[in-house]
Amino acid sequence: MLKTSDILDEKEKILHMKSEPVEFPLSKEDKKLIKDAIDYLRLSQDEEQAEKLKLRAGMGLAFPQLGKLKRIFVISYKNEDGSFTEYTVINPKILSYSSELIYVEEGEGCLSVNREVEGIIGRHARITVGFYDIDGNYKEERVREEISVAFQHEIDHLDGIMFTDRIDKENPYKDMDKMRSI
Repeated sequence: MLKTSDILDEKEKILHMKSEPVEFPLSKEDKKLIKDAIDYLRLSQDEEQAEKLKLRAGMGLAFPQLGKLKRIFVISYKNEDGSFTEYTVINPKILSYSSELIYVEEGEGCLSVNREVEGIIGRHARITVGFYDIDGNYKEERVREEISVAFQHEIDHLDGIMFTDRIDKENPYKDMDKMRSI
């Protein structure tokens, strides 16, 4: 099982490097890491389990955060009813996006950033992404709101971009009035 200590800190150089496309079929090691990452995210969103296992809550994890420069990320989003919406995304490409920009009102977080970060990032409210699943099947998915933000955040990881790189240092709340908060 993954532990919080398995997730690289923002100071690590690998987090600022571009990941390589993945070939199919996936290795057993990559499949296991995908499963472990999803398990970590699920458990981290359960307050009791997170406290017991000392996990930081998160809904997305990209392979670079685990020390692997591969274009893979997973998202596990806990729905209101307690069920999860989950994605395993391999070699993603954003195909289209809305002109409407949104930002996370309390600010974005990241399992690789262990500090408070002031500021917001404009993200597209809706995006359509083409990607491959764990079995190498091509899919296109239209995601919105929180899931759209998570996809954009994780795709940034694959490109070596941390969310902190996107915050304007001089004006952390720049253009806030031109976006909708979520």
